[in-house]
Amino acid sequence: MSRFADRYTQALLFAATAHAGQKFPGSELPYLVHVVNVAGELTAARLVEVFDEELACVCALLHDTIEDTPATAESIEAAFGAAVSAGVLALSKNPALPKGEQMADSLERIQQQPAEIARVKLADRIVNLAHPPSYWSVDKCKAYHAEAMLILDALGGSSPVLAMRLREKIAAYAQYTVPR
Repeated sequence: MSRFADRYTQALLFAATAHAGQKFPGSELPYLVHVVNVAGELTAARLVEVFDEELACVCALLHDTIEDTPATAESIEAAFGAAVSAGVLALSKNPALPKGEQMADSLERIQQQPAEIARVKLADRIVNLAHPPSYWSVDKCKAYHAEAMLILDALGGSSPVLAMRLREKIAAYAQYTVPR
């Protein structure tokens, strides 16, 4: 237990430093709230399912660092090891690819990782399917909704609990896909 707590704290501090000054899109909340919520979804799922909560939560706390901050896979590997670095890298979209290919590529890479990494992606989308930012168009909401269904189809088998929760969030999010 104490190793998990220490690693969680280490990852939280790394993420807080990496995301310093960033706000969650469409809000005034610090970005760190998002990654903690993703880890929280995993902790709740762990009450029902057996999986490596340490790997999942550490990757959850760090999942956007490569994509959205100056942090690198190498700095994550040096601090947390190869398994965490590989997981976070798989969860990161490849900016060298055309935007329309990035999610499919990431999902393919996630599927090559331990199931904990797929759980992180499911939890991430669960958290993100809250009320969309006010500046998102209906078309943007439709695309995000469709992408959520793609994530569920590709990764839902990794966690029945998180898949069910994501299905519920997708159904609720449908209200944002029609003109207001």
